[in-house]
Formats: sequence, structure tokens, C-alpha cells
Amino acid sequence: MKIDGTIGFVGAGNMAEALIRGLLRGGEGERVAASTPRAERIDELRARYGIEGTTDNVALAARSDIVVLCVKPQIMRKVLEELAPNLRPDTLVISVAAGVPIAAIELLLPPGVRVIRAMPNMPALVDAGATAISRGGHASEADLALAKRIFDSVGITVVLDEQLLDAVTGLSGSGPAYIFLVLEALADAGVKVGLSRRTAQTLAAQTVLGSAKLLLETGEHPGQLKDRVTSPGGTAIAGLHTLEAGGLRTTLIDAVEAATRRSHELGLAMLRSVEL
Repeated sequence: MKIDGTIGFVGAGNMAEALIRGLLRGGEGERVAASTPRAERIDELRARYGIEGTTDNVALAARSDIVVLCVKPQIMRKVLEELAPNLRPDTLVISVAAGVPIAAIELLLPPGVRVIRAMPNMPALVDAGATAISRGGHASEADLALAKRIFDSVGITVVLDEQLLDAVTGLSGSGPAYIFLVLEALADAGVKVGLSRRTAQTLAAQTVLGSAKLLLETGEHPGQLKDRVTSPGGTAIAGLHTLEAGGLRTTLIDAVEAATRRSHELGLAMLRSVEL
């Protein structure tokens, strides 16, 4: 079943392109368009995907049934103020801007506009994204289901209360950065014990990918899977002892907590700036 209405992406960066590609794969090509100030970027997307494009955000939003805001949080207010007078009353607005609360978006848009806030992550670029979505006060369950279909095109999507989106930002939104750091460290370790850089990096990446897939497909607790790898007096337990001594578990928990706290602070700052 196709999504009814035209989907307009305001902002045409990597996340927008990933979503466009996912929607095209689902047969939505005739109803997808994008806008960005860079004419050459529009030409790229038109050549690559055959979609409509424009450098005029307002024109795109005015003719779109669903507007997906793929812009940086720093310019969100400017973009919303530009679009607000030209949005149709029945427009559904979906924002992927990290740390921008629904309340701030709704304050800058005409009363009654339906808003969905989404927190996707970087692996959406390779169709392995993890996205959380929340709906504003005027959005319906049908709007939420539609947004879920859009983000399901590039991975998995969960529906949560907005108060939990800062935690999502701290975990899965920022999480790829933590995993890349772990991967870099594992590759460095491989080099230290004699592997080539290319081999070490490939083995580290495939190990993380395979472990994540095993967890998702079996549904087992990660502790149970860890125990299945760890034999008495073996190599894995020696390595795990070193990780625990180095505080890896505590450090990762602290990292997620710190990123969650920072996301909350940024959201409050954005809301205060809109209310002034």
C-alpha cells in the first residue's frame, strides 16, 4: 500500500537521501520531492533518483502533504518561520532535528498543525537505522503509523513518548560514535598483536555486525550470549576481566547518560528561545 500524498523533504543531506532511497524502493517515487539551497545538490538527486527538486523551501512545503524537516537544529527556527505562513492546515510535519522539542516546533507553526518528531541514527544511510518517533498533541495514530512506515524504509522504528527521546538520542542517536570508537580500538589492538590494519578493521567490523545480528535474531539477553562465548579458563574470560577492570561497562553507561543530559539541555534552550 502506497503512502497517500506528496512527501517533501526540506533539506537534502545524507539523512534525507537515505529516506528518499528507502521510499523509492517501496514504490513512492512519484510522490517524493526535495528542496535545498544548493542547485547542484538538486541536480544530483534528480539524476540519481528521478525525483522533483527545487531550491525554494516555501514552494516545496506549499505543495506537500507531508513535510519532512531534515535541517540542522541551529537553523530550525529560521526554516519554520519561513514555512509557517505557507503550510496548508492539513499538512503533516515530521522533524528529524536532534534536540528540537515538539512544543518548540508547534509554537512556530500555525495552530493545529500535526507534528511528529523523529530521532533516526546514522546507520539509516545503509538501511540499518534505529529510529524513535513521537507525536505531538494534534497528530493522530494514523499520522504516527505513516511516519513509522517512512522510517521503517531505512531500518527499525519504535514509538515512544517524547520524554524518552533524549534517552534515545543518548543511546542510539549518539551510539554509532561510541561503536566507531570501540571499532577503532579493536582494530588498533589487532595491529598491536600482529594483524594488518585492513585485516584488523575488517574482522572488528564484522564481529560487531555479527554479534548485533545474533542478538536481534535470537532475542537472547546479551549476558547469555556473552556466557556462550566464554569458556572456563579460556581467552574470552581473560579479555572480559581486563575490560571490567578498565571500567568499560561503567564508562559506556556514563557516556549514554551524559549524551542524554546534553540532549535535554539543548532541547530546553531551543524551547526557551522560541518562547521569548
